[in-house]
Amino acid sequence: MLAFVLRRFLGAIPTLFVIITASFFMMRLAPGGPFNLDRPLDPTVMENLNRIFHLDEPLWSQYLRYLGNLLTGDFGPSFVYRDFSVGDLFANGLPVSLQLGAGAILLALVVGVAMGVYAALRQNSLADYLVVATASIGTTVPTFVVAPLLSLVFGVWLGWLPAGGWGDGAILNKILPIVTLALPQIAVIARLTRGATIEALRSDHVRTARAYGLPARSVVITHTLRASILPVVSYLGPAAAALVTGSIVVETIFGIPGIGRFFVQSALNRDYTLVMGTVVVIAIFVVVFNMIVDLLYAWLDPRVRLD
Repeated sequence: MLAFVLRRFLGAIPTLFVIITASFFMMRLAPGGPFNLDRPLDPTVMENLNRIFHLDEPLWSQYLRYLGNLLTGDFGPSFVYRDFSVGDLFANGLPVSLQLGAGAILLALVVGVAMGVYAALRQNSLADYLVVATASIGTTVPTFVVAPLLSLVFGVWLGWLPAGGWGDGAILNKILPIVTLALPQIAVIARLTRGATIEALRSDHVRTARAYGLPARSVVITHTLRASILPVVSYLGPAAAALVTGSIVVETIFGIPGIGRFFVQSALNRDYTLVMGTVVVIAIFVVVFNMIVDLLYAWLDPRVRLD
């Protein structure tokens, strides 16, 4: 297993290199710059800023400088948030987004799998139709509708939970953002689990287990669920990366100081180093989560080999 992990990390290096290179030059070729304001700066001030941030150097020199800094773990200074480096912004915001993303994935996995299995065991019943209908609604209603609605109902009208804010990471402040992030994923996971469970229940090894007289609970948990969870595991890789790094709507509505808000703001403000930092973080998360998915696949399905 260790050799597999090392191979995956080494194989990811060329991919990360291509992503970083393409993103660097695409950002620099886009019109505008970090210091192009509605009210133009004095030419002398603009010249000094370009010299301080090395923007007056040839593009290839800027690229090599950035790669060299990146190898030492230096994402560079933020061009817009002048008092912070990109590393400082991530150090403050990434733990917050990780907590929200991890909580949402865990909630979606538990609830979505339970709903999917329950619906599959009662196929074509009222419970099955309710789960399918709920999942369809969950995948179509956007988070920018769900988030303010939950905040209004549970935070303002009922007063059960805080309507917004981080509250130094208090559990009550996390509930509404995590539920908002988890609802679309619950819907997707429930549909995936339902379809895979129905197919697994019709497989030969499950029918054989039933013929041997095994208890229904053992048949479902040991034989059916192990096979039906595989599509969900495949989906969790990109879904986890998206939840951790792409929660800008939820973080904005609930006033949470995560890193999601930096993704759009940095692109609009042409904050080159912050854009590049977010690209690197997303790419690393995708590589790591996909590797975890492969390991889970091998554990769940003995037919999958890692060598």
